[in-house]
Amino acid sequence: MNMIAYHIIWDLIYIFNLLPYQSAAVYIWQQGICRTFILLSGFCCSLSRHKVKRGLTVLLSGFLISAVTRVVLPQDKVIFGVLTLIGSCMLLIIPLSNILKRFNPFAGIIFCIILFLITKNINYGYIGFGNFNIYMLPEYLYRNTATAYLGFPPYGFFSADYFPLFPWIFIFICGYFLYNILNQKKILHYLEKKISSPVEWFGKNSLIIYLLHQPAIYLILTAMFKIIHA
Repeated sequence: MNMIAYHIIWDLIYIFNLLPYQSAAVYIWQQGICRTFILLSGFCCSLSRHKVKRGLTVLLSGFLISAVTRVVLPQDKVIFGVLTLIGSCMLLIIPLSNILKRFNPFAGIIFCIILFLITKNINYGYIGFGNFNIYMLPEYLYRNTATAYLGFPPYGFFSADYFPLFPWIFIFICGYFLYNILNQKKILHYLEKKISSPVEWFGKNSLIIYLLHQPAIYLILTAMFKIIHA
C-alpha cells in the first residue's frame, strides 16, 4: 500500500504535472519503500519452493516493464528497475547460499550494511556514501548497458527506476540473513500465527499487484481528470 501511495504521487508529479517536483521528503519516502521491498524480497527468497522458476518470473517481469515503458513512456523508460534487480538476486542467491550459510547471520548483516555504504556511490563514479567519497573509480568501468546493469552506467544513461546489482544486492542479502536469524530464534512460527489473511493474500500476489498497480493508477487518474474537465 505504501508503494501504491507513492506511485500515485509520482504520477501526479511526472505524468500529470499537477504537483511540484519531487522534494527531499518524497525522495526519502521512495528510498525507504524500495529498500524495504528489496530487504523483504531477500527475506522471502528462502521461503520459495521453486527458486529458479520464481527468480526467472520476476526477472522477465522486469524486462517486460522495460519494454513497455520504452514504447509507452520513452521519456520515463525503466532500464534495470527494481524487479530486474530482485529477479537477478533471487537467481544469484541460489549458488551464493552455499557460501553465505557459513557466515554468522548477525555478522553477515553488519558486513552487508558496510558494503552497501561504501559502494552506494559507485553509480556516480566513486567508492563512498553521500558526500563522503573515498576513491574515484576508473572511467573504463562505465562503458555500456552491460556495465550499467552491474552499477557502472555510461555517460548519458537514464532510467526512471534504476536499481543495478551493486550496491543493492547487499540489501537483498541482508534480508537473506535476517530470515536465518528469525528462523534460528524460532520467531517465524510465532509470526505466522500473527499474519492475517488479507496480509497473506497481498504477500502471495505481490508480483501481480506490482505489475498492475501502475497501469491501474494511470487509468483511474486519467478517467478522473477527464470527468473533472468534462
